[in-house]
Order: sequence, then C-alpha cells, then structure tokens
Amino acid sequence: MLTELCQELRNWFEREKYFGTFTIEDGQIDVPDGSLQSGQYFRIVGSVFNDGVHQYDTDDLHDEVFVGAVWSMAIPPVVVDLSERISEWVTKYGDSVSSPYSSESFGGYSYQKASVGQGNANSINPTWQSVFANELNRWRKI
Repeated sequence: MLTELCQELRNWFEREKYFGTFTIEDGQIDVPDGSLQSGQYFRIVGSVFNDGVHQYDTDDLHDEVFVGAVWSMAIPPVVVDLSERISEWVTKYGDSVSSPYSSESFGGYSYQKASVGQGNANSINPTWQSVFANELNRWRKI
C-alpha cells in the first residue's frame, strides 16, 4: 500500500537517488554501503519485477538484474501508520465499494447501498482516497 499511497500523494519522501545496475539475489538488493539502514524504506524504479516501495533487509524481492534507480526514503511513521489503516479499510470495504451496483430492485423490493466509512456523504461508493482525504492532504505535493 505504501507504493500506492506515495503515488497518490506525489510524495516519495526521497533522500538520495542511486542510479546504475542493481542485482537482487536471494531477495536482497545490492546497494552502495551505508546508503540504506535496516528497516528503512526505499523505492525501486526501472525493475521488471520489483518496482515500488520496499523495506530494507527484508527478503521480499524477486531475483533479477536491472538498470534503474534506488531511492532511499524517509517516510514519517505517521504516514506508515496511515498506510496500514488504509490497507485495513480496503480489506474491510474494498469488495463492496468496488462493486458496480449501488442499488437493486425486483418484485416490489428495492434497496440502495449505503455509503461506507467516512467518505463524502454524497458518494455511494467512496474510495480510500476520499475516506482519508483530510489526512492525505497534509502530505500531498502539488
């Protein structure tokens, strides 16, 4: 969710950008010594399998060699927490709000799906972006 959140915010919280050929082997990426600290978030750009935000010293990457960039990031803990809350919301409401049907009528019976979460009161199917808009705006770059 951090990749989608940073993309929505247009804010990658980047610190340093490293360009070149990178090797990912056994789920670990080779980066210049000292450029990433354990637990730090980083972004991969230009990879076939691993583009996006990852946390250093985890082995969740797919092995490959790619020419691209690795950006070290300094994502504030409050943004990481926001990402986790958004993930929980999407898990809970994602299927129902992504449905193309907001009402149904048959045999004299009808109903309309209520708005979910804290989204726009006029929205039948709110998105995580609308539900968390106030919190997102604080970190959004124009």
